[in-house]
Amino acid sequence: RILYRALQRLGIPTLFFVNKIDRRGANGEGAVRDIAERLTPAITTMGEALGAGTRDATARSWSHEDADAMDRLAETLADQDGSVLAAILAADGPVSPAWLTVRLGPVPTGLDNANKSGPTWQMEDHRFLLSIPGIAHFLIEAGRDITVDAVHGTPPEDIAIFVLGTVLGILMHQRKHIVLHASAVRVNGKAVLFCGPSGAGKSTIAAALGTRGFDLVTDDLCVVTIDSSGAPVVQPDGRLLKLWAHTIEKLDLAASRRQAVRHRIEKYYVEPSDAFSQPLPLAALYVLREARPPHVAGIERPNVVDATLILRRNAYRPLLVGRMGQGVSYFNAAVAIARDAGIFHLTRGLDFAAMPEVLTWLGRHWSEIGLTEKAA
Repeated sequence: RILYRALQRLGIPTLFFVNKIDRRGANGEGAVRDIAERLTPAITTMGEALGAGTRDATARSWSHEDADAMDRLAETLADQDGSVLAAILAADGPVSPAWLTVRLGPVPTGLDNANKSGPTWQMEDHRFLLSIPGIAHFLIEAGRDITVDAVHGTPPEDIAIFVLGTVLGILMHQRKHIVLHASAVRVNGKAVLFCGPSGAGKSTIAAALGTRGFDLVTDDLCVVTIDSSGAPVVQPDGRLLKLWAHTIEKLDLAASRRQAVRHRIEKYYVEPSDAFSQPLPLAALYVLREARPPHVAGIERPNVVDATLILRRNAYRPLLVGRMGQGVSYFNAAVAIARDAGIFHLTRGLDFAAMPEVLTWLGRHWSEIGLTEKAA
């Protein structure tokens, strides 16, 4: 459900593959009904199962000659987006490959030609094998395909959090993107990022800003690309916020709380007040740190050398930057961000009572750097 919700926010069409139709009791219509009830009613079948529940079971895909099936497909598409239907009817060539494929299946225990490895991972060319003990084994290939081999009995939410976090981060590294450990909000048509390690308060600040009307752009994992003019652009991810129970209480977000992030952990997915799903130019990047000697509370800009090091330290899984040969890319990205936006330290106390003051600092700083208009 969590993965599908993210796909919905990004407007990515999704194909469900239903297998094991030869098992006794298999019910294709029941599977479609379950998807409609649990995930989305905007669903249509692309074929039919023949002889389901028997050894002779097979599947037949609809063709353009199946008038009833084509009518159902057109009706479903038109209900969601008339422009999608128009684009399909006007298409004059093959449909482009899937942006991302996630499937359940067997994963090898090792890679035959691994050239780099660690205690829980191996890498060869465009393949990355990751093992999370007691959870699942993941094979990430060519920046597009993810195969998940779950350990028996692992709760689905425990698997989903790794797919949407570490695994997706590795896949984005394979695509040679800049992947930061950051949350982002939209301010005056641009993206403002908050970076830091786990527990630094990235999601908390994004959620607090959300209560003041700033749209969520991304949470925890942030992909930055460089456009043709050399400017940094933040890509939205459509995901929910992940907040601890006490933060939800402090921000009065109980009504937006959804299911637990992981089994037996008091951290929950939270529906943002609003989210933005289009790429945005990067306006400012703040690295969070605690106000304790020698660091003084406030906002300051580090020198250019420190800024380049800061960006690499705040990569999503920093060790992968060197292992995957992206050191130069991160240096160039740091230069572009420092030039076109700005890299800053945001130093504050971790006491929640300090949050209103921190938000005031940010508002004042956005005015100073020209992101928002100065108060009269």
